[in-house]
This record gives sequence, C-alpha cells and structure tokens, in this order.
Amino acid sequence: MDWIAQRAVVTGGSEGIGKALVAALTARGAKVAHCSRRGGGGGIPCDVRDAAQVSAFATRVLAELGTPTILVNNAGIARWGAVAEMSIEDWDAVIGTNVTGMFLVTRAFLPAMLKAGAGTVVNISSLSGRNGVANGAAYSASKHAVLGFSRSLMLEVRLQGVRVVAVCPGSVDTPMFDKDQAPFPVNRAGMMAPDDVAQAILDAIALPPRAMVSEFDIRPTSP
Repeated sequence: MDWIAQRAVVTGGSEGIGKALVAALTARGAKVAHCSRRGGGGGIPCDVRDAAQVSAFATRVLAELGTPTILVNNAGIARWGAVAEMSIEDWDAVIGTNVTGMFLVTRAFLPAMLKAGAGTVVNISSLSGRNGVANGAAYSASKHAVLGFSRSLMLEVRLQGVRVVAVCPGSVDTPMFDKDQAPFPVNRAGMMAPDDVAQAILDAIALPPRAMVSEFDIRPTSP
C-alpha cells in the first residue's frame, strides 16, 4: 500500500488506540488529521457528540487535507454502574459519544468519500459489543450499536468503493482504566498495548481494494 498517498482522519486521537493509530499512520508517511474533546497531542478540538463541532471539524479537514481515504471512528468513553443506579447523564454521555458521535463524523465525511469512490471507514467496537457486561450496560449497548451500524453501512457503500471495517478489541491498556472503575478485575499485565490494535487495523486497511475484512476480534494472548 502506498501510505504516503493516504489521508487519514482519526477521532479520539489524543490517547489510547487513537494516539497509537495517529503515530503509526504518520510513521508510514500518511497525512493525518485527528481530533479529541480538548484537542490534545496536536489534534483539533471537537466533541463528537456536538453536530456543529463535527461539521466545523469536517469542513476544516476537507479544506486542509482533502477527502480522506481512511476514516477511523475511535472516540469512545465508558461509564460503569448498575442499570438501576445509572444516571441519565452517564447513559447519554456514553451513547452520545460512542454511537451518535460515530454517526455524525461518518455522515460528515462519507459524501466526499463516496464521490471519490474509494476509502475505508474503521469503527472501533469492542468484545463488549458481542457480549453483555454486568454493570457495563451502557458501554456494551453502545458497542453492540457500533457493530449494527457498521454492518448496515457496509451494505450501503461497498458497491460504491468504500470499505467498512468493525474492530472488536479485547482488553487494551488505555487511560480508560485510569479514569473509570471497570466492573471486572483489571490485569494490566495481561492486556494488549494500543500499538497492537493499531497494527492490526493498518494490516486490514492495507488489503488490496478488491478485498475487505468487514469485522475482526483481537484479543490478548495471555489475559
């Protein structure tokens, strides 16, 4: 793959998997634009839950970078807690970021990608998108939605030259576990590194245009 010819957009690019993707893409010579809520790490400030901010982000990127050949919807958060005790604010924050944000960003960039007749959209789900998680209903529901959205989008755009890849990582050593108390024991020594997931994503993107990995799981070898 000619990485130097690639133009990538990554949401949630200031930490975790997003940060690893930005670094890996840049190291290969791709042009990369990324965003996060606070714009850290050289990214553009953008809260993906906010349609106006997403529109402004997309307008700027399309003007400065051009039509992306790679779009990675990585921005995501978790809020843990029993359903009976969860606040609507926590529920809305998770669904708004992980689901609505993915929709808004995809909608902002997809018309240009369809017009170009090429590109790959990568949506970061989770193994929690395949399984229920006690005290993690909001997060699990949001990641199930990522898979449903990705499967439907793939069927809409595959004949127009745009590939859609849904990625389901297992435990990854990211700041999510620094900020939130997960409802399960955390063994950081057995987790994957963000670079591991980034490498797998780039391998999927690098397939010839006639082939597509529509979904894949990636797990720690020694959890």
